[in-house]
Amino acid sequence: MMPGQIPDPSLAAGSLPSLGPLAGISATTLTDQLKLADFRQLGTMLSPLHFLGRLGKRPLSIKTEMDEDEERRKRRREKNKVAAARCRNKKKERTDFLQRESERLEMVNSELKAQIEELRMERQQLMVMLNLHRPTCIVRTDSVKTPESEANPLLEQLSSEAK
Repeated sequence: MMPGQIPDPSLAAGSLPSLGPLAGISATTLTDQLKLADFRQLGTMLSPLHFLGRLGKRPLSIKTEMDEDEERRKRRREKNKVAAARCRNKKKERTDFLQRESERLEMVNSELKAQIEELRMERQQLMVMLNLHRPTCIVRTDSVKTPESEANPLLEQLSSEAK
């Protein structure tokens, strides 16, 4: 007999030992029912669709759960996508800000270096003027202390002559 095929009602109870345990019905009862049954009703009772009909409720809920999971994943991916774009924009803004700040500080640095150079030149000119003025100055040379690295050769000459 082929699976899904309806057994012949003239079969004896002992000839169906394997069908009873599978269907959950004793072989004798099954044979008696087969003899008296309406074959259309019996066909629906033994068909695989009958068993799937009862189990069909669970797969629907699984499908619903899977759809919900998929929706959650979609929402999470969308949120992540928005957050990633926001993060990239924030990082770009920060990079742009740091670049502008770096350029500004480089300009300030170059201005300060130029100012340092101007002040060095002014100091050097003032030292030259001071050295030119010292020989004619009335102020005693003892009261004016000149840094050793910038000693005036004229003063050294005068002090060596006075000794």
